[in-house]
Amino acid sequence: MPKQATIDDPIPFKEGPDVFSPKTLIELVRPGTGTANPSGDVGFIPVSQYSLETKKNDKKILIFPIQPNPASAQFASIATGDAFWLDSDTIGHVVVNEENKVQELHAVSIARESTRLVSISSSALIASFPVSDLGNFIYSSQAESLVFSTAAWPDKNIHTIKEQDEAYEKRGHSARVYDQLFVRHWDTWRGPKIQTLFTVSLKKADGKWTLGNDYISPLNNTEHSAPVEPFGGVDHFDISATQIVYTTKDPEVDPASHTRTDIYVVPITGGKVPKRLTSNQQGATSSPVFNKQGTKVAWTEMAEDGYEADRAKIIVYDLEKEVRFTLTPTWDRSAAQLTFSSKGDKIIFTASDHARSKIFSVDVVETPSVTDANVTVSDPVALTSSHSVSNVQPLEDGRILFTRSSFTCPSEVFVLSEGSIEQITRLAEKGLEGKTLAAGEDLWTTGSDNFKVHSWVLKPPGYEKGSGKKWPVVFMVHGGPQGDTADSWSTRWNPNIFVQQGYFLIAPNPTGSTGFGQEFTNRITQNWGSKPFTDLVAVWKAALKAYPEIDADNAVAVGASWGGYAMNWINGHPELGFNFKALVCHDGVFDTRYNGFATEELYFFHHDFNGSPIFGDSQNFDQWNPSRFIDKFSVPQLLIHGSLDYRLPETESLAVFNALQHLKWHQEVLGWIAGHVKAQIE
Repeated sequence: MPKQATIDDPIPFKEGPDVFSPKTLIELVRPGTGTANPSGDVGFIPVSQYSLETKKNDKKILIFPIQPNPASAQFASIATGDAFWLDSDTIGHVVVNEENKVQELHAVSIARESTRLVSISSSALIASFPVSDLGNFIYSSQAESLVFSTAAWPDKNIHTIKEQDEAYEKRGHSARVYDQLFVRHWDTWRGPKIQTLFTVSLKKADGKWTLGNDYISPLNNTEHSAPVEPFGGVDHFDISATQIVYTTKDPEVDPASHTRTDIYVVPITGGKVPKRLTSNQQGATSSPVFNKQGTKVAWTEMAEDGYEADRAKIIVYDLEKEVRFTLTPTWDRSAAQLTFSSKGDKIIFTASDHARSKIFSVDVVETPSVTDANVTVSDPVALTSSHSVSNVQPLEDGRILFTRSSFTCPSEVFVLSEGSIEQITRLAEKGLEGKTLAAGEDLWTTGSDNFKVHSWVLKPPGYEKGSGKKWPVVFMVHGGPQGDTADSWSTRWNPNIFVQQGYFLIAPNPTGSTGFGQEFTNRITQNWGSKPFTDLVAVWKAALKAYPEIDADNAVAVGASWGGYAMNWINGHPELGFNFKALVCHDGVFDTRYNGFATEELYFFHHDFNGSPIFGDSQNFDQWNPSRFIDKFSVPQLLIHGSLDYRLPETESLAVFNALQHLKWHQEVLGWIAGHVKAQIE
């Protein structure tokens, strides 16, 4: 019986004090995003760090002064949990009491001993919540209200959740009955509960914080679920002194076939029917936010229902004039993570642009007289130019706090002030000491239909142009396909892990990639196996020409999701001429027709393949189906798949594995026979 491969088999990694190895990556600190207090002088950031020696993950929340020269700054810390600012001197800290397993709210007071030193002066229990599994906390000091989300039963009564949970578990069977989609989503089978928002009063009097007992469900008597699952968080709702604005799936349409979400406002105290601010004719919406004055709301909005990668425009709604207008009608990028400036005269946001996530600013112009107007304004102005930013937060004095990562460093906190960027935290500096990571270089070439195609090139340590030394190469294809390989940190597909092991790495952004104009993104629709592969071939040839040190005879390709699809397509199309020696396929599509039935987000295949496998463009499903070309598979292929990937079921990789094993069996058997009867065959 052949030896079974196991995860315990030793792998000869290159290691050493100057090598960024997989071990280094696993044990490196993993920061979240930074959040500043209202006065803008102190912030906090959640971090975790895993130890291979203890097999434990150390999680905590660091509190830091927002001052440059962090080498002289001293950080305080509190236990992991949910954190939010109650005021400039107090953190609301939600943690689980390990004895009774309930969530408790604590008030953590901070003290400033100098501009570069903060410490914890006290921590006091405010109250326990009636149920656990609460999250996405936002506090309004003006409203003296805390808003959060949790999964609730249809009655949306927080006090009966525990009782109904217990009754459900004791129902006497494990069956679930479904009569509508989604049956499961992302990595979870859907149950009878949905995410909803709750409001409770939270006040400070005589130096003591008090949590109320009256939990209000502003979305009661609606079928609205907010935040939108599976990834929605505080980016799906916001609060003012009197209202909540939120995005939710339209309960009247099939959620698996539609991407449309609507924006609503409702009083924090509930009692009124939520008011819809969108036209109900759009696609997906996200990032609804109030201006500080509570007079306007902004959000991002896609026009096409059913397309999750349409251009996301900025929409503004004037609550006083009841007028909605588009602020970026012609700008050819997709806005994300909106926030108003403190004065309300600008919207600060992030957007992907040429494989970087940048901060942009656009003026909030005077509200037009009619609704749904396309307001002509200047294009947004880029405030940063490199790497990848997130969690942008304008401060009262005009500065902007943000978190940024890159190919060479995980998330750190920065401040932008009058065009100057200063680094506030250096959490990963010690772990990366002595390791020189590749920052990446841009490579541009001409692809299908003369479109310009961008790629990243990362060179291994010791690489020297013109030296004559040949380097093995990794060709890394991103997923999506409407996504990109950006100058950002990754704890999985980290380019420098390959580079530090001695590989030259090429990461193309072919047709379908985002951040290069909407037309470039749209061109992959109904063209999965054509235009992007013309691009990939062009990138490969351009890289070989620009970097003669690449060893084209010692090359492999890797990819996940659509990148995994690309591996299957490449293996079935040797005429593309890559001549890869091996392929790595992570959660890739093998059979487009089957996946069009089995995936949970049906709208994805409906859009990209022009309908369903039954009622849609059957020819398109068949034309770009890698399983049709299994007879041409000849390259050794490693298959990796997760059982909880409901977007791309694990049977996709099992099918490839089974097919390849059958091919291998016949190859070995027929080859062995041919070796013994060669003379007779000739």
